[in-house]
Amino acid sequence: MNILEKYAHLLVDYCLELKAGEKLYISTTTLAEPLVREIYREATKIGVHVEVGFSFREKERIFLNNASDDLLQQAPVLYDQAIRHFDAYLNIRAPYNLNDTFSVSSTSRQKRSAAMKELTQVYFDRTARRNEPGGLKRSLCQYPTQAAAQAANMSLEEYAHFVYDACHLYSDDPKGEWLKIRAHQQHIKDYLDGVKTIRYKADHTDISFSVDGRTWINSDGQTNMPSGEVFTGPVEDSVNGHVHFTNPSVFMGKDVQGITLKVQNGQVIDWDAAQGKEVLDTVFEIPGARYFGEVAIGTNYKIQRATRNILFDEKIGGTIHMAVGQSYKQTGGQNQSSIHWDMITDMKTSGEIYADGKMIYQYGKFLI
Repeated sequence: MNILEKYAHLLVDYCLELKAGEKLYISTTTLAEPLVREIYREATKIGVHVEVGFSFREKERIFLNNASDDLLQQAPVLYDQAIRHFDAYLNIRAPYNLNDTFSVSSTSRQKRSAAMKELTQVYFDRTARRNEPGGLKRSLCQYPTQAAAQAANMSLEEYAHFVYDACHLYSDDPKGEWLKIRAHQQHIKDYLDGVKTIRYKADHTDISFSVDGRTWINSDGQTNMPSGEVFTGPVEDSVNGHVHFTNPSVFMGKDVQGITLKVQNGQVIDWDAAQGKEVLDTVFEIPGARYFGEVAIGTNYKIQRATRNILFDEKIGGTIHMAVGQSYKQTGGQNQSSIHWDMITDMKTSGEIYADGKMIYQYGKFLI
């Protein structure tokens, strides 16, 4: 079995747990066609109905620069049908160019974001009920492309190895490796479910919040591949302090680095960035974006470098991240927004995490 066959089997069997008669929608670019072929083959063999939405080079930029207000305010028809009615959804990241939309006007972005708000809520509602009737099984993964490799400062060969290694695809039994991770992280989740307050402390960071009544999620590779994190939604008005995010990110097609936020009673009241502050200015005009929808701890120690790709960077072993915007409803979070933006900081040099006043994590490692 070659690496793409192993990847496809892991996605179909473990991540999405597909069954005969179910409908799967795959969203990706034409660059990921080799992986899509193997997923299509694997899913079809077990009786799954598969539909594929392929994006082409500069599709989003062309749309945002040329669409009328009427078009900007309409959700994509096939994606709408899939999110509302299909059983499973797989998004394969395979970018042509991470800066395609760099020059797109903020007005067009905001109109598009508003148009997607209802469908975003449907998506979060259904994915929160993954294992219930009417729920949506979803997974997000990566196919190595030149653009993603360049963003990570790697050759394409190095980047492909990085992606596959983070997914445990070089193991004889990738699914078995993820089941081990599930068992290990369950201990952390169970401990945190009994905690009321959390404090993140590091250089230039000291921020606290309540998680009383919230549920921590063991992210074990099913909804993201790769994964390796535990996360929840903070009580919305309980977040107080300041936080500095050390890792760079790309949002709305633009680089943002050195983000610092000041938070009072849950709301971001001041912000700055070493690069890309204008992105923060735009984002914080979006309804719900000044409140946090997620707090999390990365646990995938196979990932040890920032790649300007949130799928990997938020899982870096020895980091924490916080997301402004939409909450994951399965955590009990209540914040609503058309965006969800994860921001990451390294904890390996000076980081500490306190739970109900007790230090449970230091320098990138749990002590419990």
